[in-house]
Amino acid sequence: MTISQDLQHTRLGRLFGAGGPVFQPLGDYGDGMELTRLAPQTGTAFLLRAGQRLTVIDPTGEQVSDFFAVMDDDRDEWFSSGRTIDYANSTAVTTGSVLYSNRSRRMATVVEDTCGHHDILLTPCSQQTFDLLYPEFHGAYHPSCFENLATNMAAFGVDPDRISTTLNIFMNVWNERGGELHIDPPTSRAGDRFVLQAEADLVVGLTACSAEKSNNGVCKPIDYRIDD
Repeated sequence: MTISQDLQHTRLGRLFGAGGPVFQPLGDYGDGMELTRLAPQTGTAFLLRAGQRLTVIDPTGEQVSDFFAVMDDDRDEWFSSGRTIDYANSTAVTTGSVLYSNRSRRMATVVEDTCGHHDILLTPCSQQTFDLLYPEFHGAYHPSCFENLATNMAAFGVDPDRISTTLNIFMNVWNERGGELHIDPPTSRAGDRFVLQAEADLVVGLTACSAEKSNNGVCKPIDYRIDD
């Protein structure tokens, strides 16, 4: 297992405290998989080739991971939540769901989902999110999924303005009949996984979500791996 940032001083201290989230033991995933761990409030980007699988795991429970992708052969073709909703006639994303691009090409298919609750409506949190929706932070700098996606995907030539609505893995969003949205704690438990198979060569951005309110008050890590 690789660690994206040093967690030794945050795992049991400032971030979690006594009685905080418990990590899924590394040897208890059931298949001995080698994983990369994203530290809380961080992100990464990588190439995911057609046919490869991306497994995203919540090692603690109640932690969201923002996913975004563009086509490797054209940075102007990107993951479209709107097209994906249109063609499924549903806002639910789970096993069998197909993610589509803004040009209606298939980008990836969900091949496994042990949680069942994910969001495809909301944009990645940004500095403006915290400025507008978290008045208790008084406008101070705050890590965000948008910043983490933009910074890491820039290495692959992805312009920040191409990053739109994300697939928010493990996020628990629902709406009332009148349209009001609610963000409840994720239903994911330690070890829950979400697996996508790429249908084309993709540049993928992935985060351990930075918004406390989306993660039941505590930002935690995310594990992932890529398989051929």
